[in-house]
Amino acid sequence: MGLKIDRDVHRFREIVRGRIRDNLRKYITHGEMIGRKGKDLVSIPVPSLDVPHFKYGKNKGGVGQGEGEVGDPVGKGDDGDGGGQAGKDAGQHILEVDVPLDELAAMLGDELELPKIEPKGDANISQYKNRYDSIRSTGPESLRHFRRTYVKALRRQIASGVYNPKNPIIIPVREDTRYRSWTSIPQPEANAAIIYIMDVSGSMTDDQKEIVRTEAFWIDTWLRSQYKGVERRYVIHDAGAKEVDEHTFYHTRESGGTRISSAYKVAQQILEKEFPISEWNIYCFQFSDGDNWGEDNRACMKMLQSTLIPACNLFCYGQVESPYGSGEYMKSLVNQFGKNHETLILSHIEDKDAIYDSIKQFLGKGK
Repeated sequence: MGLKIDRDVHRFREIVRGRIRDNLRKYITHGEMIGRKGKDLVSIPVPSLDVPHFKYGKNKGGVGQGEGEVGDPVGKGDDGDGGGQAGKDAGQHILEVDVPLDELAAMLGDELELPKIEPKGDANISQYKNRYDSIRSTGPESLRHFRRTYVKALRRQIASGVYNPKNPIIIPVREDTRYRSWTSIPQPEANAAIIYIMDVSGSMTDDQKEIVRTEAFWIDTWLRSQYKGVERRYVIHDAGAKEVDEHTFYHTRESGGTRISSAYKVAQQILEKEFPISEWNIYCFQFSDGDNWGEDNRACMKMLQSTLIPACNLFCYGQVESPYGSGEYMKSLVNQFGKNHETLILSHIEDKDAIYDSIKQFLGKGK
């Protein structure tokens, strides 16, 4: 009974995962994950599942009931949804399914064909893992290997002629005792630091900010699956910038003018104080509607070229379409660095449906 239940549970999970994969683009683009995030699990609304099965009883024609045609259903039952009078039966329901974030990241990678990231810099040795892979003649009794011990004793008794097959008593002596032994294997953990920069000025509407938060969530999910140690920092800015916590980043509603250089200065300070570039894989994701104070662009280009871009595995700029933003900042970046820069990745995000392709643009190089 236990094996059958395990098999049914596994089958159910596979059906659920298949349904999630089929609708992954919808989940990504409509932000249904935001607000459902737990420590390691995300609760996903999945339409009620109909697992195929045979229906017993009197069937109304079809295969198995006289002559039928190809495609006729097996055991056709009563009509389902449609017109008619109100009934007393329950309708279809939405099922909440908990899915590990790591599994969602794997689905995201498969669907977007994202390559595995190749870390740069030094890997930090965080711990050693003991692997029991050999046998030795000394050790603690807690690691005594009984089978090896009795095999050694049997061989000794056979070789000495004292073993009696009719009375197979094996008595190990001290020299026969064998113990499990281990090898300590270093486990390197490549560390990543992610800095998210979001424009919260007056020209960024709530819809644009929601696009940014949704895309940041999925980028974060993927990068956390690629690194053992991930540190995240959040910077918001209008005419001035400040570092905030994750909750503030995902919920703030501010307004004002725009000076992107103020955010770059905060990002530089974070890197200098906390994340040496020789030891960390650094990612920076900036989102804005491209409406920057004109005189500020020159300072931004200078900071990008001298400090931020050389320090990052990837510096990604996503420009969200806004009815109020000018969009000029993207043009400045293209004029300064070109469209095919190795480290600077540019993405134009027209609406929520463009989130899917934007993530692939940012992470598709596997850096």
